[in-house]
Amino acid sequence: MDYSLILTDDPAPHVRRVTLNRPEKRNAMNATLRKEILDALGRADDDPDVRVMIVRGAGPCFSAGYDLNADPSDATRPAYHSSGGLGAFPREVTEGWMSLWDMATPIIAQVHSYCLAGGSELATGCDLVYVAEDARIGYPAVRFGTPDMQYQAWLLGMRAAMEFMLTGDALTGIEAVEKGFANRAYPAEQLEARVLEHARRIATIPPDVVQVNKRTVRRAMDVMGMRTAIRSGTELCTVAMYTEGFAAFMADREAGLTAALSKRDAPFGDYRTSHADPAGA
Repeated sequence: MDYSLILTDDPAPHVRRVTLNRPEKRNAMNATLRKEILDALGRADDDPDVRVMIVRGAGPCFSAGYDLNADPSDATRPAYHSSGGLGAFPREVTEGWMSLWDMATPIIAQVHSYCLAGGSELATGCDLVYVAEDARIGYPAVRFGTPDMQYQAWLLGMRAAMEFMLTGDALTGIEAVEKGFANRAYPAEQLEARVLEHARRIATIPPDVVQVNKRTVRRAMDVMGMRTAIRSGTELCTVAMYTEGFAAFMADREAGLTAALSKRDAPFGDYRTSHADPAGA
């Protein structure tokens, strides 16, 4: 299949790599990009020669989140089928990323620099997450709304999740490992090579065994309620769209998205108001 916003390659035997290739937008995700990611991973999952998959971002960061400047028709072209009506977008994106759980092949997220909002949801859907030490994992959208995919309490624990949700502050790569979001952190210049090392180790094990072992962990999380909790969180995301705080942000957005995001982050001195200037949600 021809893709317009991703690249695919096989960097090692039995390893398929999917690269988000929208660097000029810091890999902000519109429906087309999300659809291509899911399609490429699904095709690789069906390929008997592929034993491990890697997802990474081209350019300055992994992903700055969902594309808040996407064409309005983008919302009418869902990347993953879900029920319509109120809350359609959070249901669609969450169920799309959760579909990665049900793929047989292990999926590794290779995260460098910013991994924000929807980018952190994509990484959550992956089975393993390896990050650069100076990565920044955050959900700044909590400063005006509620996340689509509420993984925070499950991966970070109650106290860290509460701080993450109430401030929108980002974690460094090292902090992400310490708090449970990621597996390991490496110097940025070593990240790609170390991820390939991990992928090769997994690929040496018989794939049918790996598939069962992946499912044992995912099913255990299902039994403990993680999937149900994340899915129910989409309803809270919908409720948050009717708060005064969200309405105020949307009013600011009418004057321009950049100005609205800068106003959101100005009291904190990060994201839009930092020198790095990430572009997404």
